[in-house]
Amino acid sequence: MLNTPDFTGFLASKINFFAGVPDSLLKDLNACLMETLPKNNFWTNVNEGQSVAMCVGHYLATKNPGAVYMQNSGIGNAINPLLSLADKQVYSIPMLLLIGWRGEPDIKDEPQHKKQGLVTKALLNACQISYKILPQEFEEAKNTIEWAMHTMEQHSAPVALLIRKETFSKFAYKLSAEIDFLREAAIETILETLPKDSIIISSTGMISRELYELRGKRNEGYNNDFLCIGAMGHASIIAFEVALQKPKQKIICLDGDGAMLMHLGALATIGTGEAKNFIHIVLNNGSHASVGGQPTVAGQIKATGIAENCGYNAAFLCKNKDELAQNLEFALRNEGRFFIEAIVSSKARDNLGRPKGEPKDWKIF
Repeated sequence: MLNTPDFTGFLASKINFFAGVPDSLLKDLNACLMETLPKNNFWTNVNEGQSVAMCVGHYLATKNPGAVYMQNSGIGNAINPLLSLADKQVYSIPMLLLIGWRGEPDIKDEPQHKKQGLVTKALLNACQISYKILPQEFEEAKNTIEWAMHTMEQHSAPVALLIRKETFSKFAYKLSAEIDFLREAAIETILETLPKDSIIISSTGMISRELYELRGKRNEGYNNDFLCIGAMGHASIIAFEVALQKPKQKIICLDGDGAMLMHLGALATIGTGEAKNFIHIVLNNGSHASVGGQPTVAGQIKATGIAENCGYNAAFLCKNKDELAQNLEFALRNEGRFFIEAIVSSKARDNLGRPKGEPKDWKIF
């Protein structure tokens, strides 16, 4: 295991601009980089493609390469700008890709990571991006960073490092002040308010885990839920299409603020659509809570204003259980596309479980 402050110091001496999307395998490194680098040299972005583009801009302006950090599930978001901008056959932009290797073969992981882990090397090979696995011994890791810097500068092209579980020592992230309204309490309020035949599409991360546990606690079964355990940011569009195809039922998307931001353009598609039975609930804790608590920008924008301007029939901001129940009841009584933002805590139970079995075997409405 690498000592995180020591490795961070060495890495920052070679490259001092980082942009990306958080991953639990990188959370300790990210926390240390955030504490080490100036504010405008470390960015938590809404998706990986944006982060690649930001490093392109940084290189154009400074002639210094930047680094993109991501989970391997984010490679898909990154491929377009990597191949159509940064590739050596196009603009030939050097950059370092730090990729958390979730689903590494023969390493226990969640079902949504299995396929991605199996094909991660093949994807990099197909993109002709040189890569190595970052060693967990300091001197070897230093040599690997030196190799990466030399290779990307020699070829003026992106280079990747795959990072395994437990590569970095613990480095605590300093969380902001918490609020009292727990996300799990918000989900339970929603379940208490919804008609029994409502269909719920829930976003990746702890939202789906909490929904699953609450269904079990309430002995309600899982037939009316689709847990979007992967494909971060796409739950709302899945729910929107379900709403169009099932107009006689209320369709609810339980979304996270990070997921909403990752594919914010979905709000325009939904808002200008014709669904009359769609309720989009964003549980905004201002952080990527399931991968380390790194902040999102959701607390600095007016999501309800964005939704209204995209065409949603109404948008509501809620800060407690009563406001959430009241606004949800209004959306249930009326036809249209409704957006509800609930400001919740980033805390979760330490004993929060995970859905059992294989996703393909779960019952779906």
